[in-house]
Amino acid sequence: HVDSRPAEEKAKWPGRELVNKDHPQVIEIWNLVFMQYNRKADGSLEPLPAKVIDTGMGFERLVRTLQGKTSNYDTDVFQPIIKVIGDMAGKQYGQDEKTDVAMRVVADHLRAIAFSIADGQLPSNAKAGYVIRRILRRAVRYGYTFLDQKEAFIYKLVPTLIAEMGEAFPEIAAQKELIMKVMKEEEDAFLRTLANGIKLLTDVMDEVKAAGKTVIPGEEAFKLFVTFGFALDLTELICRENDMTVDEAGFNVEMQKQKERARNAAQVEMGDWTVLSEGESEFTGYDYTEYTCHILKYREVKQKKGVVYEVVLDQTPFYAEMGGEVGDTGVLVNENETINVVDTKKENGQSIHIVDKLPQDATAEFMACVDVERRRAIESNHTCTHLLDEALREVLGTHVEQKGSLVTADSLRFDFSHFEKVTPEQLREVEHIVNEKIRANIPLEEFRDTPIEEAKKLGAIALFGEKYGDKVRVVKFGTS
Repeated sequence: HVDSRPAEEKAKWPGRELVNKDHPQVIEIWNLVFMQYNRKADGSLEPLPAKVIDTGMGFERLVRTLQGKTSNYDTDVFQPIIKVIGDMAGKQYGQDEKTDVAMRVVADHLRAIAFSIADGQLPSNAKAGYVIRRILRRAVRYGYTFLDQKEAFIYKLVPTLIAEMGEAFPEIAAQKELIMKVMKEEEDAFLRTLANGIKLLTDVMDEVKAAGKTVIPGEEAFKLFVTFGFALDLTELICRENDMTVDEAGFNVEMQKQKERARNAAQVEMGDWTVLSEGESEFTGYDYTEYTCHILKYREVKQKKGVVYEVVLDQTPFYAEMGGEVGDTGVLVNENETINVVDTKKENGQSIHIVDKLPQDATAEFMACVDVERRRAIESNHTCTHLLDEALREVLGTHVEQKGSLVTADSLRFDFSHFEKVTPEQLREVEHIVNEKIRANIPLEEFRDTPIEEAKKLGAIALFGEKYGDKVRVVKFGTS
């Protein structure tokens, strides 16, 4: 391109002249960034040892230039996929701007979703997984509205993507079945609510237009979000196509109200700590279920159900709720009284014992006694979650990851990531594997204070939501 910037701008940010000799008819303007300095915290500029130019010319733009096209989507990077999309929809690319845009969106989003899943990121409602879900839903909506695709279809494009890019990226070919199943499951799930969501939004837009306005109320956009899974950007996109906008401030107000409702539902009033003695609490529960102790500090807690007290002990055999496993219960007892411990939680690295009343003499010595029968039942269910995790990975695939759990004395719940409903046959196979391990009565091996890297070499699996220090406790069953 010819650098047509003013002279003073050229002097400030030197550019370079790029000439496409093979295809002189292609004219493209790139913003060239001449990287010459490193700006330090104090604002001064330090010359870089190697000066470079960033043209912003990625692979697709380079191919466009070499092939003499005016759009990335006209190159052979995208056209094979776009052609298949057109055949599926019964439409020809280049005939209508709206269908052309829809085909380009689907082709582009297909690549992002497929590569993300191949890298191990499944769609979800949180963090990176939510980004993938939003991208896929955006593509589904384009296909639904402009390509008349009322059933899942994007997953059918995966073989074409692999045919075009599988040689350079063999991981997508290796994960073909997983990618297609995940995408189909996500498409089906969104399509079940998409029609109703679009109908509701269309009715709202009609009402707003009839009132002579062009802004959709934020509360209506929020209703679409919580009821039909329409992210704000998807609602805004549909509104823009109809020359309308969304009251984003109003949407944010509704979102804040929801957060406040959730906070108020769990609101408690904490009193100040009464410190009786300085010191740190020591956990003795791996070796003992009863232990002599003193109270270090306590405080009152007012909640909707009534008043309880939190107590920190200098020595405690009570296991605090952590990693989905509920905390121990039991009693603090001496010759004068018995205090019920109704729960044990973790806070700032300390075990907090929830008691129903304060002792008559808080400075007295107590025997901390864990409800052993309940503890043993919890331990068994906790071990079972690990057996279940391994069995699920064996039956469904190594992509399975634990996403949470609840372990009590009576039951266990195990949350995990998978792209479709587990079939009865798969569930039965998992049950057989777990029960077989239980009947084998495999001895437990314990490794305490093991460096985290050494634990990984032993084959330890770090579980979702857990925070690990430099040294960990490893429990092992069997040889693998």
